[in-house]
Formats: sequence, C-alpha cells, structure tokens
Amino acid sequence: MLIAWIVYVTWPRRLSYAPELPLPRPDLHGGQLVLKSPTGYLFAEVGHYHDELSAYLDFEYLRSLPWVDDSRVLLTASEIPGGPAYRIYFELENDLLAAIPYLARLQAGRWIGRFHVDYGNRSELLYFREQTHLFSAAYNEPIRRKLESIPRTQLTANVAQFLLFKAKTDRRVRERIEPVPPQLSGEQAHEMAADIIAVANFYSLPLELFLGIGAMENNFLNVMGDMEHTVWKRRAAPGDLVVGRRRGRVLVWNYSLGVWQITRETLRYAQELYLKDKRDYSKLPERLRPSGELDVNAIGSHVLTTYAGLLLRDLLDRFGGDVEKAAGAYNGGPSNPNAQYASGVEQVANYARRVLSQSAMVNGRAIAETKIIISARRRRASMREQMPLR
Repeated sequence: MLIAWIVYVTWPRRLSYAPELPLPRPDLHGGQLVLKSPTGYLFAEVGHYHDELSAYLDFEYLRSLPWVDDSRVLLTASEIPGGPAYRIYFELENDLLAAIPYLARLQAGRWIGRFHVDYGNRSELLYFREQTHLFSAAYNEPIRRKLESIPRTQLTANVAQFLLFKAKTDRRVRERIEPVPPQLSGEQAHEMAADIIAVANFYSLPLELFLGIGAMENNFLNVMGDMEHTVWKRRAAPGDLVVGRRRGRVLVWNYSLGVWQITRETLRYAQELYLKDKRDYSKLPERLRPSGELDVNAIGSHVLTTYAGLLLRDLLDRFGGDVEKAAGAYNGGPSNPNAQYASGVEQVANYARRVLSQSAMVNGRAIAETKIIISARRRRASMREQMPLR
C-alpha cells in the first residue's frame, strides 16, 4: 500500500504525455526495501522562477541550510515561450522511500514550497551541474562596479527582489509565529526599494549599509517592536503615551516603529535633526519629506525611511565615517555601539552588494552560455555519428 501511495504521489508530470514511462523499481538494500528510479537518477524540482536574481537568492539560501547537501542543489536556466525560466532541483538519493519523507520535512518546515519528483539520467545530471557551475562562477566573480552605478530602474527592480527574499525567509514568516507579520507584496517591495535608494542617495549613504540595517532590524517587515519598552521623562510631550508617574516625572511607552525599528523617543531626536538640516528636501519625492510638526502616533512608512537615513547619516558623521561604529550605534546608541549587531549588518551588506551588483552584470548570461553548451553537445554528438565504424 505504501509503495502504491509513493508511486501515485511521485509519478512524473509528463505521465499524460508519455504513459510508457517505467514504474519505480523495488529492491532490497542491506535488508531494507528501497524504491529506485528505473533510469538510475532521481530529481525534485523545488522552485520555478521567471527572474534570475530571485532564483539565485533562493538557490544560495537552500544551499546554506545545514541539513541540505549543497552539492546536490542545482540551478538551471532554459528558454520557454514568453521568456527565460529558472528552476531549482535537488539531486536525490535514488530511493523514493527515503526521498519523499525528506522533501516532505523540508516542505513542512516551509524551507521549500511544492515539489515535483521526476526521473533523470546521467546526461541530465551533468548538464544541470554545468549550469549550476555557470551561475556560481558568475555570481562569485570579483565585484567590478558599485551599486550606485547601476541604472536606477534596474537597481530598483533588483533591490525589490532582495527585499522580498529577506521578508519571506524571516523566521516569523516562515514558521508562522503569531502575530504573523503582514506579507510584503511585490508592489510594496518595489515602492520600498525606490524609497531606500532615494534616501541613500540623498544622504550619501552606502546603499548596501542601509540595506544591511533594514535587514538586521526587521527584514523589511512593517512590525512594531520592543512593545514593553518604556522610558522616564521630566514631562510628557505631545503624543506621548504615559503609563506611569512618580516624583514629578512621567513614564512613557517607547516601542519601536516599522521596518527601521525607530523608537518614539528617537523619532523626536530625528525630527530635531531634520529641522536643523540645511539640505534641500525638495529633491526628495514628496512622500519622503517629513513634516514640520511631528506626530509620533501617525508616522507613515515612507517618512520613517527618511528618518532612518537621517539618523544613520548623523551617526556616520559623529564617528568620522566609521561604518562599523555607526552601524553598531544604530542599535546600541552612540555611547554603546553594538559590535555583534554591526557584524551582522556588515555580513548582510556585503552579501547584498555582491548579489545585486553581479545580477546587473550577469543577468541572462546563463541562458546564453546554456545555448553554447547545447550547441557544443550537438556538434559532438553529430561528429560521433559521422565517425566511421571500426
């Protein structure tokens, strides 16, 4: 009964086109029942994409999981009607009785979505490995350009894909931890990417540093944080939420807001910086311009990005351009920069710079080089056919 269920679940999709495909082959190995692919190789498609950067981000993410053999994660490209297609495959142990539970566990943990198991052969495996090598080599070449040099339209699209990737792989989203953060839509990601790029450019911030801060703070998810955080003040300011009073002082609620996790009190400081700033804010899109009056209970997500950029610019100036100290102070404060946080920001920033800059350089190259591989294979096959028999 179990074998029948495995055959039913894993039967290749092309069954309707090729009903002559052979059945899986039961066998005994070390006294254990195994169910083998009759072609000798077993694959699972675990991702299908129409843009290269999204495919590569997920490919590297899956390879980074400690319970996944990175050498068995394969990224391929092909031309289909309507444009290029990118697929991620797992090269599986040739035993359906072991492969299906393994994939099911990954799916249950939301590491992968729907999967499709199919037969393969050695030639396909070698071809998939060649393509995977093309991607890995291309995306790990020395970086030859700055993010800021990429055309704005292309850079915005790439940053949006990066934001979507970080948001969907956030532990709270993946594990559905209550309250589950609202999903980031493609339209929201594109708008946020445009905001981040505009603010980074306006304040002369390294874009990858700004992305590293956003990823470390909240993975670009619009969720309040530090909900239990309070602070004592001499007197309440307009909009303060007072939760206690003692000896002429007030205790106010000081939770963090949005993507950039800026506390209500830090917002007040950012507003002071803004009012003193001599930059021409008319160069920013209108949605990003702060108001002359701060209402901490009604701050839009666009203006929060501007405040985050202004705070980071202030910290960089305060520490003489020292990126590590500025990043650490964004989390721990100027008097106590968080070195561990700064290290995390640096890792994300370096990764963002690599994949985003390389994507702009190599996008579509795998498709072109795949055509060269196919053409070369066909020529070799044709030459073998024309060779005289000995």
